[in-house]
Amino acid sequence: MHHNGSGPAGSSVRRVVVAVTGASGSVYARRTLEILRELPGVESHLVVSRSGAATLRHELGWRPSQLAALADVNHSVGDVGAAIASGSYPVAAMLVVPCSIKTLSAIATSYGADLISRAADVTLKEGRPLLLMLRETPLHLGHLRLMTTAAELGAIIAPPVPAMYRLPTSIDDIVDYTVRRALDRVGLATVEDPWLGLAPPSAPPPAAPPPAGPVPTSAPAAPSPAGFVRPTSNRS
Repeated sequence: MHHNGSGPAGSSVRRVVVAVTGASGSVYARRTLEILRELPGVESHLVVSRSGAATLRHELGWRPSQLAALADVNHSVGDVGAAIASGSYPVAAMLVVPCSIKTLSAIATSYGADLISRAADVTLKEGRPLLLMLRETPLHLGHLRLMTTAAELGAIIAPPVPAMYRLPTSIDDIVDYTVRRALDRVGLATVEDPWLGLAPPSAPPPAAPPPAGPVPTSAPAAPSPAGFVRPTSNRS
């Protein structure tokens, strides 16, 4: 365990575990840690899998040490004896961001092979919020069954689905709101402008004023082309 020394002190601290796996979506992990740094009284604990480090380098061009600098406390993925691996260590919530199918499988089957799956299992057995930002598509039946099992154990399944109703104008907008909704779901309110419903439809524009002057009852007949005699009606 490595403590950066920037976290809050005191018994009222809320510890939040952020686990990063090899699924695509490293940007969600980065934004999660950035927002947690802004929340008073929150101490972030980071665990990055080997595949998570590889994805981080590929998608963001970041070294694991750069992501680690955003967390208050860092743990090695192989350190199954870390504090967060014990239920007696108070933790407010845990988020796996992003969550791979491999990690989902380990959590759903209580296979504590590394610190991520062990800490997640502890979070569930202690009745604490565990959110899995599952990043995979399409999903076959095995994936769906694992998701169902994890949900039955108490996990929150929260794929990073863009909220287009927010009318985002950039990828950063999409990532930021997705992360804030995830943090809200585990009890860390961060959404400052919640959805208040669609605005009522605007009134139709006023009708155009009638034209000035008398309105002709019929249009005048168009002149006949030269050399053409307009036929007359046989009706009297």
